[in-house]
Amino acid sequence: MAIRTVLDRAADGGRITADEALLLYTEAPLHALGQAADAVRRRRFAGDSVDIATYIIDRNINYTNVCVTACKFCAFYRAPNHSEGWTHSLEEILRRCGEAVDLGATQIMLQGGHSPELGIEWYERAFAAIKSGYPQLTLHSLGASEVVHIGRTSDLDHATVISRLKAAGLDSFAGAGAEILVDRPRTAIAPLKEPGHVWLDVMETAHGLGLESTATFMMGTGETNAERIEHLRMIRDVQDRTGGFRSFIPWTYQPENNHLKGRTQATSLEYLRMVAVARLFFDNVNHLQGSWLTTGKDIGQLTLHFGADDLGSVMLEENVVSSAGARHRSNRAELIELIRGAGRVPAQRDTLYRHLVVHRDPAQDPVDHRVHSHFSSTALTLTPAAAAS
Repeated sequence: MAIRTVLDRAADGGRITADEALLLYTEAPLHALGQAADAVRRRRFAGDSVDIATYIIDRNINYTNVCVTACKFCAFYRAPNHSEGWTHSLEEILRRCGEAVDLGATQIMLQGGHSPELGIEWYERAFAAIKSGYPQLTLHSLGASEVVHIGRTSDLDHATVISRLKAAGLDSFAGAGAEILVDRPRTAIAPLKEPGHVWLDVMETAHGLGLESTATFMMGTGETNAERIEHLRMIRDVQDRTGGFRSFIPWTYQPENNHLKGRTQATSLEYLRMVAVARLFFDNVNHLQGSWLTTGKDIGQLTLHFGADDLGSVMLEENVVSSAGARHRSNRAELIELIRGAGRVPAQRDTLYRHLVVHRDPAQDPVDHRVHSHFSSTALTLTPAAAAS
């Protein structure tokens, strides 16, 4: 199989197989791989949008750290009845929503642990209260794993959980909980979490009920190259049937303060190759987000040359990935500068990837502003999205 032939076909918009994607991921020259991926991006966003790279302002409100799933890669959770466990009151959640609105946020990601104390009624009250108090905020929250958990605590099937969440105000699902969908590595890192095929079944059900979502991938926990590509294939197969995944968001596992001893992160080159191959492989997914919370600003910027069209969020709060060692920080002005440094035009977007503000004139860029956030209980600047915007 000729690498150049596969690259040319993919760059021209042709579909590649999983075997061909694995070949490109492991053997294609890096620059040629990036060029092909960027060609696909340019074709998909031709016209006025071809040079635009987007970001969003949102807040990830982690409503509880109590969780029964006990994923080995997670440094955030506490078991039920642990002295360090907590669950925010509805009043505190609403206060944080208000802060987010004041800082220009358009989206809330309500995410947290799988607490046995929280059933469907808790989520319905929370969503309804947020929508009532802040109707301008989009609720891009929870994910397939939370649907499975709520179904268990409330004795409901997945479709009923999804329908009730939607009726309460949920606008779309985040891609959290995907980690890696392939059985062997998923069981190794999250033996109590739902299998990958169940995660996909929940997302397919949600798409059918009118709730779109994102899809994510946490790489670097010991999976093989073939398993990485299989994760992509599993998502693409569902997307062929539903069209409900708005974007794909790969990120790298952070190794601190958890139980995956001896595991190593994916390298920066592996991450860039994954971004490029994802852009070539996902001929049916519109958007590709590069993560720089987990890889650093330089690598995040480089993803814009490897097929990514979005750099995620200027986030006002994030506790999960930071608990495992993510150290990168930024603010809106720095993120705009990062995009400009890649030769692209920055644009603030909403959850649906509609452009709210296109920063074509650098002289009119927002000035640097810093806030005291709740990121890991430390006063920090605005923080980029972890993995699931």
